[in-house]
Amino acid sequence: MTEKWMFINSGPQTGSYNMAMDDALLELHSKGKIPPVVRFYEWNPATLSIGYFQKAAEAVDLDQVKDMGLGFVRRPTGGRAVLHDRELTYSIIISESHPDMPETVTEAYRVISAGLLEGFRNLGLRAELAVPSTPEERNSLKNPKSAVCFDAPSWYELVVEGRKAAGSAQTRQKGVILQHGAIPVSLDLDKLVSVFHFPTEDHRRRMKDKLEKKAVSIEELSGRRVGMDEVTKVFRNGFEKALGVELFHAEPDQEVSELVRRFEEEKYSNDSWNLKK
Repeated sequence: MTEKWMFINSGPQTGSYNMAMDDALLELHSKGKIPPVVRFYEWNPATLSIGYFQKAAEAVDLDQVKDMGLGFVRRPTGGRAVLHDRELTYSIIISESHPDMPETVTEAYRVISAGLLEGFRNLGLRAELAVPSTPEERNSLKNPKSAVCFDAPSWYELVVEGRKAAGSAQTRQKGVILQHGAIPVSLDLDKLVSVFHFPTEDHRRRMKDKLEKKAVSIEELSGRRVGMDEVTKVFRNGFEKALGVELFHAEPDQEVSELVRRFEEEKYSNDSWNLKK
């Protein structure tokens, strides 16, 4: 019998709401109140998120973020900074003890990222999972030289034609895995590099040139305009196929909504959380 997981499509939301919702679903799943979850969401306004362990003032230019009218939020997951603009973001919430989930972080990435792989293939794109092959590449994952997420792929992230097409991060809390990640539909590299600190403008230009070679969006790969409805459909189908589950649509109930509001107030809309490092 096919296992049934919850599917939530939140649409465009603020950064604080998006992170609070992921946190709330993790909390409720840890208590056995909801099944595993696949959630899709977007960002309004465009938002810069930083990894849990990053130092906010060092990682990004907070004045520029404010001047550009962007949102800003610290994720509960690690990894590097991401500018969420025109993208589909996914999150997976599932117990560490689930029989289909490997114990190690990298192998759990492999299982979950298979859903992304299927989604890209549903779009007719020849995607593959990145596996760093040299000692230098593996060391660069442990000691990244850049604060920018799409500067390089990590283990089992999605690569198309040698360029990173999706970036993911994972945390494990209360016996639950939360993995979420960004799937850029289009990329504005000028906007992206404008929110990071660089020693000189020449360094900024070189990072943009580097990103053009290392990061890619769905629309650039497809050579056409791609709507969010299409992206949502192909990746929903991709997760169903790869994970061997049936996704049933659900809307957040009162308990979820109240928990989201609480987590927003306590953490994700609060400077004491977002700027704490």
